[in-house]
Amino acid sequence: MKLYTKTGDDGSTGLYGGGRVMKHHPRIEAFGTVDELNSWLGVCVCGCAADQPVEARIREILIGLQSRLFDLGADLATPSGSASAARVARIAAKHVAEAEGFIDEIDGANEPIRVFVLAGGTPLAANLHVARTICRRAERLLVSFNENEPIGSSAIEFLNRLSDLLFAMARRANRARGVADVPWQKDA
Repeated sequence: MKLYTKTGDDGSTGLYGGGRVMKHHPRIEAFGTVDELNSWLGVCVCGCAADQPVEARIREILIGLQSRLFDLGADLATPSGSASAARVARIAAKHVAEAEGFIDEIDGANEPIRVFVLAGGTPLAANLHVARTICRRAERLLVSFNENEPIGSSAIEFLNRLSDLLFAMARRANRARGVADVPWQKDA
């Protein structure tokens, strides 16, 4: 089987379980952004040094999160009324709770935050901040999509927690390397 099918040359794409929609459809925007986030997490994984315990732990968590994002993308690519819908993994409350546990673990080692922080510090922290902003965009798109085609509150909650986790990871990655967070400088 060839990688290319040419079926999308008209600007449409196929959904899991059948049917086609235009590539600018809110469903496609949502799962395309989840896929973009997943790819950026891959960049972050590659930036984690195996010989640094904090970065190794961040890497381990990120790889697990990539699988959950793949599940979310598959869920978004599957119309709820299709025969395939029952076979697709969905983000559930347990995944939200797991993300909260990771936040508590990672952020518990951070200094309390007293100022707004800018993206930056180490390359890993900067990349985690980019992932955080992509996650926020994915969340906004899911909220919008959910208004017309309900996807379940756990998916939105999961992305909300994930952006917090990525923020905590960025701060922790800086701290582990002895690099201070970059504080926002208010214009006088």
